[in-house]
Amino acid sequence: MINKQSVWFVTLFSLILVLSIYYVTLNDSSLKSIIENTAPENTTPVNVDVEESSLLVSLRIEEDESVLKEMNDYQSILLDSTSTTEEKNNAYNSLLALNQKKADEEKIETKIKEEFQLESFVKIKEDTISITIASTDHSTSLANNIIRSVQTLYETNKYITVKFENA
Repeated sequence: MINKQSVWFVTLFSLILVLSIYYVTLNDSSLKSIIENTAPENTTPVNVDVEESSLLVSLRIEEDESVLKEMNDYQSILLDSTSTTEEKNNAYNSLLALNQKKADEEKIETKIKEEFQLESFVKIKEDTISITIASTDHSTSLANNIIRSVQTLYETNKYITVKFENA
């Protein structure tokens, strides 16, 4: 089943990939003219105040930044003309695995939202699934129910942890 988040993720990933390829194929003179034409004439410093609205948002941002860095590393290998075919295949397979992991995390978050009406953050690393729940109710029975529900998505046993944080 395809959901909106997956479609947006694939769309943005494709856009980044296309822009990366476009950038790599530009020659230096074209790039310099683009930069000179888009340089702002008046530069004034802008102060930006950032407030963390919740722990889950900060966890998502941190995870998204690390995933984006990994994706950029793999894309640079794919676009590097000196990389071997094996390196490019490994980078491509790693990108696919990264996309699959992100889709699995979103699927688990959606399942928790639908079944338990709770906001969550999920991080998957190999066979370990870490779930952070934004809730003031810290019951072990709720944690056990969440673990059982998530385990039904997998055929093999996973090490699932549930951590509660105050909303």
